[in-house]
Parts: sequence; C-alpha cells; structure tokens
Amino acid sequence: MEITGAGTIILALCIICLVLLTKWQGNSKWKKMPPGPAPLPVLGNILQLNMKELPQSFIKLAKVYGDIFTVHFGPRTVVVLHGYDAVREALVDRADVFSNRAKVPAAEFVFKDYGVLLSNGERWKQLRRFSLTTMRNFGMGKRSVEERILEESRCLRDELKKHTGSFIDPTYLFTLAVSNVICSIVFGERFEYKDEKFLNLLTMLKETFKIRSSSTGQLLNSFPKIFLHIPGPQQKVLKNISSIKEFVMNKVKEHQETLDMNCPKDFIDCFLIKMEEEKEIPNTEFHFQNLFVTVINLFFAGTETTSNTLRIGLRILLKYPEVLAKVQKEIDLIIGPNRCPSVEDRSKMPYTDAVIHEIQRFGDILPLGVPHATAETTIFRGYTIPKGTTVFLLLTSALKDPKYFQNPEKFDPSRFLDKNGGFQKNEAFIPFSTGKRICLGEGMAKMELFLFLTYILQNFNLKSDVDPSYIDLSPLPNTNGGIHQPYKIQLVPR
Repeated sequence: MEITGAGTIILALCIICLVLLTKWQGNSKWKKMPPGPAPLPVLGNILQLNMKELPQSFIKLAKVYGDIFTVHFGPRTVVVLHGYDAVREALVDRADVFSNRAKVPAAEFVFKDYGVLLSNGERWKQLRRFSLTTMRNFGMGKRSVEERILEESRCLRDELKKHTGSFIDPTYLFTLAVSNVICSIVFGERFEYKDEKFLNLLTMLKETFKIRSSSTGQLLNSFPKIFLHIPGPQQKVLKNISSIKEFVMNKVKEHQETLDMNCPKDFIDCFLIKMEEEKEIPNTEFHFQNLFVTVINLFFAGTETTSNTLRIGLRILLKYPEVLAKVQKEIDLIIGPNRCPSVEDRSKMPYTDAVIHEIQRFGDILPLGVPHATAETTIFRGYTIPKGTTVFLLLTSALKDPKYFQNPEKFDPSRFLDKNGGFQKNEAFIPFSTGKRICLGEGMAKMELFLFLTYILQNFNLKSDVDPSYIDLSPLPNTNGGIHQPYKIQLVPR
C-alpha cells in the first residue's frame, strides 16, 4: 500500500512531535515544576484550554492539580496560582521572588521594556517611586485630586441630565468622566465630552482592551513571531497603540514649549523637570522613552478598569433595587441633597462602603490579573520554578475564594459589615492585586468610585429598561471574563 504525499507529511510531523515530546520530558529544567496537563510539542496546552474563557479553564484545572499548576502556551511555560492563600504567599511572603513583571510580547513590540507598568529592576523602582510621589503630592499647592474628581462629577451630572427621559448606554459617558480625571493630572487639561480627538482616543482604548481580552490577544502573546506578522484584529491593537503614542508625543511637545521649571502644572511637567535635573547622569531613567510609555501606562490604567467598575456597579444596583434604596438612604442621611460628597464622608457611610467593595469583588474586572515572573529560580510549595517563568496570579480565585467569602457567586454587601453594621475588611479583597506590584492608582481609583457613585445616586434615581429579575450580571461569553454585558439605563433626577 503506497503512502500518499499528504500521508508522508503527516507521518513526518508525528515523528517530529514524538521526538520533541521525548526531549521535553527529559529536560531536567521542567521535571520538578508543578503538575499540569501534558503539553503537545510546539502547541503546548492551547488545544486543551479554552482560550476564550481562560479564567474558567484555570479554575477547572485547579480542581484536578491543586492551587499551583503548570500550563504551556506554545513555547511559553506558565505557572498558575489559584486561591487567595497561594496568591498572598507569592506576592507578599515571597515578594522579592514573584514581583517581577512577565514579558508581554504584544506590549514589548511597541513599548520595549520602557515605562512603569511592565519594567523591572532599577527602572521600575525609580519610575514607580517618582510616579507615586508625583501623584500623591500632585498640584503642589494647586487643586487636589478630590477637587478634580468632584469637578468631573458635576460635568457628568450635567451631561446625564441632557438625557433625562431616555434610556442610554452609560459606557462612554463613564469612560469620558473617569478618563478626564487622569487626563487633568497627566496632561493638565480635561476634554469636552464631544471632543472628536478625545472620543477617538477612547474608542481606540476600548478596542485595544477588547482585543487584549480575547483569544487573539492570548495567541498573540503565545506566538508573537507569527501573529505579529499575519492579518487579524491584533494588527488593530498595534495601530491603536501607535496612534495613542503619537497623541502623547504631541502633548509632550506642547509641554516643552510652555514648561515653567518653577511651576509644574501636571505629571508631564514634573517628569520634564526631573529629566532636566538628571540630564548629566549617563544612565538616568528619566528620558523621553520612559516618559512616553509611563504616560500611556497611566492613561490606560486610569481609565478602563475604574469606568468599567462604575458601569457594572450601576447595573448591579438595577438588579438589586433594595440595595440601591439603602445606599440612597445613607447618602440622604450623611450628605443630604445639596452638599457635594467628600472623601471624608466614606468613613461615616459603612453600608455604601460595603456595597462599593462588593461591586469590585463581584464585578471581578481583571480575573487574570497582570502576569508576573520569577526573579530567580525558587522552590515554592515543594516545586522548583525556574528564573523568568511567567506566573499568573488568578485574582478571580482570590475574590471568589469560598474560604474567605461565603457563597462567593452571590452579590452580598453584608459580607463587608460586622454585626453592628460597621464596615469590616476582608484580607482576600485584592481587586488591585497585592504586594509590591499593587496597582499604582489604587488610592485614586477608590476615591473615584466613591465620589462618582455617591454623586450620581445623590442626584438620580435609576430605572432599568427590563425587569430586574431578567438582568444578567455575568460577563459576555468568550471574553476571558473581562468584558461585561452592555445595557441601557434611565437616570431620573431626584
């Protein structure tokens, strides 16, 4: 019986796969690593994983292999940590080993290893220290961050009033409002809600976030040499990021022309002054490449997650009108109908605080977190993890860990209240991650969520276009849990 040409190719591929598999199994580097499904040569485990629903795939694997296991995305080996205890042990107890940021090929192609988000070592330390100090002390006697958020809250209220009587999708309005806060800090200006350039910028941001959350985004990071050079939605991401970078570069040029060394008006000015101060230092980290990428990092991080949390929060309150009524009652009691909310009010409003925490926990905006990497070869829970291994800290498994949250799939603000109705913390509440790499903008995000939400609920009653019992709070299918259902809402002035 003759073997056809196609049959010969298939046979050859099978032999090659067997040889590669044998070599892989014999590689001592991987022998003492955590267990996991057997990978195929070249492809790894991508055929065994649902690349469109990775968080759920990982949760299923944890039931088989435990809270630490290994998977392979093509040639990339990834260790996954499941549950709050494993995540905390890595990021807090073993922070020096697990606090490196993993290589993200799609981002590296555009940003190299510049900026504060994906860098490591001395670069990351210097940029994070500078960014935190500048954000905390921002204004140097000028308007505080709280004042900027309240100003934007008033602009958002006025814009929402224009839609009185209509059901609207609040996505873009929330994105515009939240983005304007970080823009006022970074660029020194806010943008009108109908500004075409600003709207286009946010459209590109949403497209990029959507594609990054898709299976295409995962495949791009698994096989960058292939996916960077073939047609597909990933090319849109690269184009969008290049356009955003061009926008930032133009803003930096404008700042150079108006810079007052004695009176910086925003983050870019502060960075330019630092560049001037260190211009004689040969290996300074304060140069244009780090400025461009750090500004983009702050813009991305300061826009999408907080605006999505607000959008999901209102949808949850539509689903549970009894919770909404209690929040508005507390707002009326502590703030009243006329005075603007303030950050100081939060400590006097335990139920509202509990609801916001539960919105963040239940909303689960970044179920996979941002990938980490081991800074050195280490032994973790009896397994050897080589230096440079990518580590996924599964944040969703911490936020919905039944050991720390009873009935975790249920929305229940009372889990953040003590028996006397006071607010109580839960150590497994880590929507901003934890440890050395905790979100740079955590403080501002918390402030934004409280002030925006209370300001909206102080001024408006919420009305759904469907019966609350029909509201589906689950994420959209095939988005890796990162994108939630669109909806429409009517905001009726109180």
